[in-house]
Amino acid sequence: MNDFLELCGRRQSCRDFNGQPVEHEKLVKCAEAGRLTQSACNGQPWSFVIVESPEVVAEVAKCGQQMGINGFLDKAGAFIIVLEEHAVLMPALRRVLDSQYFAKGDLGAAAAHICLEAESLGLASCNIGLYDREKLCELLHIPIEKQFAAYIALGYATDAAVRPKIRKSFDQVTRFV
Repeated sequence: MNDFLELCGRRQSCRDFNGQPVEHEKLVKCAEAGRLTQSACNGQPWSFVIVESPEVVAEVAKCGQQMGINGFLDKAGAFIIVLEEHAVLMPALRRVLDSQYFAKGDLGAAAAHICLEAESLGLASCNIGLYDREKLCELLHIPIEKQFAAYIALGYATDAAVRPKIRKSFDQVTRFV
């Protein structure tokens, strides 16, 4: 896919994975896309936990099935957890700003890059917002004090048809000055 807007238009949250495992090489490319993301002051406040072992994938899926939702995670092929790391700012900025001041935006960009790379590779993705963080920490040997930035399910969609996007109009969200 050569057109970035086309790629953005195709990327959607998948809630119907087909259960096929995701190839290791594709997971590496997704994490590499996250690693190459721009970051304020080159702080790079991220690390990635790639879950590809079928046994661990099944356990990680259960962590996202809180309150009877997200049953579709049982058929996800892999997961990437984006963790917040300490950002290193330039000394002049560090004197006036907390080192994590820009981290949230940087982490969101890294998660978006992962999902867009997945789409470019023919993978479907879904960011999961409700999950058992304590269980994930225990299962993946993540220190409990570590902040999660994204919990991304990856796999192959049962139906790859692109649904119409319902978005606010360009004029509703854009202003030129």
